Amino acid sequence: MALQGEAQPSKELYPMSNWKYDVFLWCMSIIINLFFREVHPRGSWYVPRNGPVLFIAAPHANQFVDALILQRTLRNESQRRVSLLIAQKSVHGFIGWGSRQVGSVPVGRAQDSAKAAKGTIYLPDPVKTPYLIRGVGTNFVKEAEKDGMIFLPSVKGMSGSSVGIAEIVGPEEIRTKRPFKGRLPMQQLTGRDDVEADGKFTNKDIAGPKEGYPGTKFKLAPNIDQSQVYQAVFDRLKSGGCVGIFPEGGSHDRTELLPLKAGVAIMALGALEQDPNCGLTIVPVGMNYFHPHKFRSRAVIEFGSPFEVPSDLVTKYQNNQRRDAIAELLEMCTNSLNSVTVTAPDYDTLMAIQAARRLYMTGKKLPLTHVVELNRKLSKGFSKFKDNELVIDVLDSLKEYNKQLRYLNIKDHQVENAKRSIPKVVFLLLYRLAKLVVLSIGVIPGLVLFAPVFIVSKIISIRKAKTALAGSSVKIAGRDVMATWKLLVAMGFAPILYHFYTIVLAWTRAFGQAPDWLPWWVVVLCGWIIFPAITYAALRFGEIGMDIAKSLRPLVLCLSPTSSYNIQQLRQRRAELADRVTEVINELGPDMYDDFEKSRLIKDPTFPGGNTITPGSPTRDSEPGSPGEYPPLFPRRNRTAASRAIPRNESFSNIGAVGIFSTRPPSRSRSRSRSRSSSSGGGFGSGSFPISGFTTLDSKEGFDEASSRIREAMLERGQMRRRKSGIFDEEED
Repeated sequence: MALQGEAQPSKELYPMSNWKYDVFLWCMSIIINLFFREVHPRGSWYVPRNGPVLFIAAPHANQFVDALILQRTLRNESQRRVSLLIAQKSVHGFIGWGSRQVGSVPVGRAQDSAKAAKGTIYLPDPVKTPYLIRGVGTNFVKEAEKDGMIFLPSVKGMSGSSVGIAEIVGPEEIRTKRPFKGRLPMQQLTGRDDVEADGKFTNKDIAGPKEGYPGTKFKLAPNIDQSQVYQAVFDRLKSGGCVGIFPEGGSHDRTELLPLKAGVAIMALGALEQDPNCGLTIVPVGMNYFHPHKFRSRAVIEFGSPFEVPSDLVTKYQNNQRRDAIAELLEMCTNSLNSVTVTAPDYDTLMAIQAARRLYMTGKKLPLTHVVELNRKLSKGFSKFKDNELVIDVLDSLKEYNKQLRYLNIKDHQVENAKRSIPKVVFLLLYRLAKLVVLSIGVIPGLVLFAPVFIVSKIISIRKAKTALAGSSVKIAGRDVMATWKLLVAMGFAPILYHFYTIVLAWTRAFGQAPDWLPWWVVVLCGWIIFPAITYAALRFGEIGMDIAKSLRPLVLCLSPTSSYNIQQLRQRRAELADRVTEVINELGPDMYDDFEKSRLIKDPTFPGGNTITPGSPTRDSEPGSPGEYPPLFPRRNRTAASRAIPRNESFSNIGAVGIFSTRPPSRSRSRSRSRSSSSGGGFGSGSFPISGFTTLDSKEGFDEASSRIREAMLERGQMRRRKSGIFDEEED
């Protein structure tokens, strides 16, 4: 019992139960593993094992699924439990119950409570008094609220602007805390067309709005007190816990990051204001998806280098310079997120960047994490040199190449099948058709059983996407909500459906096949085991079957006389594009990255069969500085004459890192297994390694010759060192 007068510890506002957290995540991990083919963590060693951490994750492309994946990854890889911030409007039903199990912090957002107001508004004098807004048929006294928000409507997918209300002057007049900025808000509030991109007017003779302009519709939101929410976050961080936030404010399906909300900076600066010595660090997290809304897609969760908030920003925040401190910290957060995400101005450009990555690494297979890394570097390069004529030309060519692929309905990697001979194509087509027939035997029963869940989940997710798109000003197609609704529908409908199957099985005594002495509850138990097992088997067989089915079309096109010419032309165009992409990257790369020569791609011994890794970067299981980390390569100018014959997008200066010199090549079965599990496989020789420059390695004599050359080179190098230093000569004397 506490002594009289002793201070009582304050009760945590949103407590976290460790065992509930772990049990809930374990159950949801099963669902995540069924929906995604692969979720790969990268850079988890960056996460501090203790102390307060604020995780900032972006892009927020998969609504509630993002939260589950982030929490599961942190728990499995870093043994950290994290409390995520969740929108107050989502805290209901199953989502609300689940958020309470993992200690999430609900946050009320002004945009969620905004409602359409009566009348219209305009700016009477946007130049001299941009803070003053006048209404027509409005009643600001009753509908508006000081410190509330006023929202302008979105137009053609562009987000509507919003500002805070500083003063309510009267029923038809208010003052805002800051003026609206930009072309779209000025056009909405004045009706004028002579507006520049920064919101300034070109015609200085006109001071007010367009004559006869009636104004624009608008929404009003009340003031939301977030003091309790912020204090809950401060307490969690000061006690050494972890807090996670998606700082873009809401989920979206755009290819670029949205502007970060100020809340993430206020949380970090506020916690340090209350306890400057708490040791808070901020860790950026990149949520990189490959078709996030699709079943059996892939994802890479990348953790970036942690950073601390500079002490001068905390001082500014304490000395009433909060706006400057928040802006500077948001800039730091944005830069850190850009280092772990892949962004592009539009979808076509993003697809062109991915095509450039495939063409640059023609004939090779990259681990999934390095696919994201190379995509990001190419994205940064295209962004920096977007006005360069070489980049513009190759980008247009890549977009045209992608259009041709879509027209023929084939993938880039399938174009190479066009170079096969007709007998090989026929044999491969028949072989794959036979495999598809065999796999169908295992797929059809589970597909029939689970088909109602597939159909219902797809219909509902499409409807929810349309609803989300209609209520958002930043979404493009509403795909960011589809995966969430597919999972929710499957979690609710699948047990009901399987229970129905089990009741039918028990009622009919296994369709008359069960003996009379067998109790009915045994039949029920068998049903609950058999039906999910059949569905899971169909999932695994169907995954392989879909890969085979997608590979049939290019084989058929190779046999068609009407399309073989198009395929051949496309293959030639692909080869030309690969040379152009490599040439542009090699020319502009050194201007983009100082270590460009040292960070070319080399063979990765842990991924045999043509896989590659960036020199100097750690392997998937190693930490920086550990023995598993690859040493940097020598500059190109220090290479031997023989190495200059190697293509410029490869480098083998560090010959000890080349997997081909292992004692025994990997088996085919192992390569196939690695390819299926990590999406980075490929057989021996798939990396287009130029072994002709060394020797043939398909015989004992070939290996002996290679070993002899290596020993001679090592002996010659040792002699050169001894002649230069003279140290070993003195020891021998």
